Amino acid sequence: MRTAPTILHLDMDAFYASVEQAAKPSLRGKPVVVGGLGPRGVVATASYEARRFGVHSAMPTAQARRLAPNAAYLVPRFQLYRTVSNQVMELLARLSPLVEPLSLDEAFVDLEAGGRADDTASAREVGEQLRSAIRAVTGLTGSVGLAGSKMLAKIASEEAKPDGLRVIEPGTERELLAPMPVRILPGVGPATADHLRRAGMTTVDDLVAAGEAELVRLLGKAHGGSLHHMAFGHDDRPVVAERDAKSVSVEDTFDVDLHDRVRVRAEVERLADRCVQRLRGAGRSGRTVVLKVRRYDFSTLTRSETLRGPTDDPAVVREAAARLLEAVDTTGGVRLLGVGVTGLADYTQEDLFAQAAGERALASGEPAEEATTAREARDGPADGPRPESPDASGEPAARHWHAGHDVHHDTYGHGWVQGSGIGRVTVRFEEPDSAPGRVRTFRIDDAALRPADPLPLVRDPADYSSWPASLPKSLSGPTPSGGESSP
Repeated sequence: MRTAPTILHLDMDAFYASVEQAAKPSLRGKPVVVGGLGPRGVVATASYEARRFGVHSAMPTAQARRLAPNAAYLVPRFQLYRTVSNQVMELLARLSPLVEPLSLDEAFVDLEAGGRADDTASAREVGEQLRSAIRAVTGLTGSVGLAGSKMLAKIASEEAKPDGLRVIEPGTERELLAPMPVRILPGVGPATADHLRRAGMTTVDDLVAAGEAELVRLLGKAHGGSLHHMAFGHDDRPVVAERDAKSVSVEDTFDVDLHDRVRVRAEVERLADRCVQRLRGAGRSGRTVVLKVRRYDFSTLTRSETLRGPTDDPAVVREAAARLLEAVDTTGGVRLLGVGVTGLADYTQEDLFAQAAGERALASGEPAEEATTAREARDGPADGPRPESPDASGEPAARHWHAGHDVHHDTYGHGWVQGSGIGRVTVRFEEPDSAPGRVRTFRIDDAALRPADPLPLVRDPADYSSWPASLPKSLSGPTPSGGESSP
C-alpha cells in the first residue's frame, strides 16, 4: 500500500453521450441515449439527463424508449469517440510513463512514476490541472479519483461523479469501505454477491468480521483470500502501461433472425473483413479464426480453426470462417454472428494468401491469379471498402442514414441525421460551436446530401503541448484556464 494518494483514476462522464451533446448544440442539457436502435438494440451510454428517467447502460433500447420516449436516440460514432479518447490519453501520458487505459474513456495513472505527486496536496493539484486540461482540449468533463491503490482510486472517481475530484487519504481506507456494499470490491459480481448475501454478508465490514477462513470456505482459497485482503483496503496491483490484446473480434446482433443460409454466409464474410480491418489497424496478425453463432433459442456455439501460421489476410480469414459455418446448423434462425482472430502475433506468414488462392484455384480449375481477380471483382479489394449492393434493377441500393451521424449538404452545410424513414431523411444543420440549428427534410437519395466526417468538438483547443513539464514538481504554478475545480 502506498503512503500517498499517487494512483489516479480518470473516468470521463457519460462519455459517448457527452461527446454527442458537445457536437450537437441542440442536445445540450437534454436526455441523450447512444446505442443500438433496432428491436434488439442495447444502450451503450445514457446522458445524466436520461439517467434521471431510469435509463442506464446495457439496458435494452426498447425499454429505454418506454422510460424516456422523448430522449434523442443515436447510433454510436466510434471514429469520433476514438479521436477524443486519443486526445485525453495524450494528456495522461504527459503525467506519467505508466498509464493503463481500461477503455476509451477510463484509465489509471501512476503519478509517482512520473514524479508528479509526493503528497496529498500535490496529487490533488495534478488532478485539478488534468480536469482543466481535458475541458480545454476536448470541451468535456471527467471525474478523477486519487488514492494509494487502483481499487480505491476507482471508488473515489465513482464518488466524484459527475465532473468532480475525490481524494482518499491513506489510512482512511478501512473506515471508508466498511459501510459499502460488497459489490464495490473488484471480482464481486452478481453471483458472488448473492452467495455472500445468503451467508449474511452484504457490506465490506461483514467480510472483515467473517474472517479470511470463512471467506476461503465460501469462495475458495484464491478468491476468498483476495476478497479478505481487499476488504481491508489493500490492493497491490500495479499500473500496467501496456496490455497485450489476446484477440480481435467483431459481432452483430440482427433485428430479425436470419434464416437464409446465403445471407448468413454473406454476413460472416462481412464480419471477417471487419475483423481483419481491426487486426491490421492494430498492426497484428493471428493464427486462430473463431466463429460465434447465437441461434434463435439463445444457444451460442463457437467454432475455431487454427491456421499453419499467423495472417492478416481477409481472404484467409473469410474462407476459414465460412468453413466453420458449414459445421453449424442454422436452420432455426440466427440472431447473432461474430468472427474473431486469436493467437496474435506481430508478423504474418506471407504465403498464406497464395496458399488460399491456390486452394481456390484447384477447386475451381482457375489459375490462382484469376481466382484472386474473380474474388476482388465480386467483393472489392480486400483492404478497401466494399461496393454497395445493387438492387433488382442493377442500381446501387439506397443509402442508409443513421441517426446521429454527420452529413453535409451542398446548400445548408454540415449537419446530423435526426431520423429517416419512408423515403425521407431529417437533418439538423448545426456545428459544435454554433447555436442550435434548423431542421430540414430531404429525399433519402438527394444528390446534394452526403455522409461527412465528424467535426472537432473544440475548434481551437488550448495548447497544452508543454503541459505539465512547464510546471515545477511542487505544482505551485498557476492553474491553466478553461476548467472547473471541485471543492
